[in-house]
Amino acid sequence: MADMKKAFEKAVADSKNLSERPDNATLLKLYALYKQASAGDAEGKRPGFTDMVGRAKWDAWNELKGTAAFAALKQYVDLVEGLMY
Repeated sequence: MADMKKAFEKAVADSKNLSERPDNATLLKLYALYKQASAGDAEGKRPGFTDMVGRAKWDAWNELKGTAAFAALKQYVDLVEGLMY
C-alpha cells in the first residue's frame, strides 16, 4: 500500500504538469478518483442546480460510491499515466 501511495502522490504531481489539458469528462474522472481515494464515499448534500460545476463534480464522485480507496488510487495512477503518453 505504501508503494501505491507514493505512486498516487507522484501521479497527483504529474497531473498538474500534463502537456495538454484533458477534456472535461476526464477531468471529472480525475477529480472523482482523487476524492474517492483521499476522502472515501461522497458526503453531504448534492449541490443545487445553480451550482452546475459543483453538481457535476459531486455526481462524478458519488458514482464511485463503494469503491475501495486502493482501487481508486490505482485507477487514478493508471489514468494519469495514460495521459502522460
